[in-house]
Amino acid sequence: MKEALVVCGGKNLAVGVTIWDMETGDHLLHIPTCASPFHGLTCLRHQYLVASQIQPRGSVSGGVIFTWPFSKPRAPLRSYPLEAIGPLSSSKDGIYLAGGATSGNVYVWEVINGKLLKTWHAHNSPLTCLAFSDDASLLISGSEDGMIVVWPMIRLLDETDSGSSHTSLSVSTDHESFITGLLPSSNASHSVFVSSSLDGTCKVWDLVKGTLLQTCSFPQPITASVLDPAERFLFSGSADGRIFMSPFDVGLMKEPAMHSKDKKVELNGHKESITALTFSRSGLISASEDFTACLWDVVKGVIIRRFNHRKGFITNLVVIPYSSLLPSRNHQRKSTHLPVSLLKKCSWQDDPSKGTVTLLPSPGEQQITHQYQSANLLNQQILDLELLTATMLLRFEQVGRTPEAIQLKVETNIESRLLISNMTKHVMEMNNHLQSRLLDLTRHRISQHETEAERNKL
Repeated sequence: MKEALVVCGGKNLAVGVTIWDMETGDHLLHIPTCASPFHGLTCLRHQYLVASQIQPRGSVSGGVIFTWPFSKPRAPLRSYPLEAIGPLSSSKDGIYLAGGATSGNVYVWEVINGKLLKTWHAHNSPLTCLAFSDDASLLISGSEDGMIVVWPMIRLLDETDSGSSHTSLSVSTDHESFITGLLPSSNASHSVFVSSSLDGTCKVWDLVKGTLLQTCSFPQPITASVLDPAERFLFSGSADGRIFMSPFDVGLMKEPAMHSKDKKVELNGHKESITALTFSRSGLISASEDFTACLWDVVKGVIIRRFNHRKGFITNLVVIPYSSLLPSRNHQRKSTHLPVSLLKKCSWQDDPSKGTVTLLPSPGEQQITHQYQSANLLNQQILDLELLTATMLLRFEQVGRTPEAIQLKVETNIESRLLISNMTKHVMEMNNHLQSRLLDLTRHRISQHETEAERNKL
């Protein structure tokens, strides 16, 4: 399948978006007026490009998010959230869009109607990365202070949530600096994700339990990361322009906090810090502050093609099918069309207080809250699952009279069932984990009581 490379910079709005032919290196299209921060560019079903915009320093206005349809080059849809948005992430099916702000707030929109489903204070420092799990049941967020939080979407989308409960699944503060990448695995046989940081490490985590499985250390701050499509290797871009290739095998990560000492293969070709990494069918693609993007043959360790971006360094890379740029001409394209709307500023709930959740508990509360509420959590998750299913059906009924909504309903029926199935799987894994921790806590308390009783006898 022929592919195209989409890039954008963050210097100023005049830089815009540039699209190249991956095979020939030919310039295909330029979209003016775009300046997007790192991780601020995402693609919806290979049909739309969505980009958050950098705000001028000292600006007190809200944020701006542009949405372009690939097949019809025209003025973008311009959405204006309440505050400037940095990182963006979209679910694989294109239904949800998440954005993170410098205030630590996270926003989740429903793309088809633009409704703001939830906004909450997720971090105490600016958001740097967001990523949906492959089945969209979990949302992962990372911030400048090195904190990583995993959120169950089923709780975030609960209309009855009063905002008083702690909805995060796990919280990690193991990284010592800025989070530069979050990579959920797409392998259904294991639930893990990889994080990268300016502290010079990449860490592999259990997505459900939140436990650290492995740490890979590097001689330079890691500025970008990506897994190859087969998920056999981890590629980590560094501040000095080198790209490190490390083996990635979840099956070998059985010891807690295992530290990888494997020798890493280096790819050398950039003169400045790596700013973005992604994969195409042709190979690894890297971008750097040296104003270039490179297509690599990672087996031979050589550059196949170099793309020069003279307007400034590249902040984001996206690979799309070449066919996405062609105009719609047949019924097949219409049958898979995803309708989009302007993103709303305000929550779609009647009660604005239901659109926010409070999340960061004190360190003392955090251990108990996230680990020992097994029975209540399972019951709540089951109720949430039923509520989400009913809510999705109700929304489809409400918009079901339009042709676009009917098409979307048919297309997402199987995907919705798979999503619910995967959510249930995650809930059961969470329950087993929490029950085990609760049992350990109970045993510990019994042991403490027995010890105190023996001391009293003496």
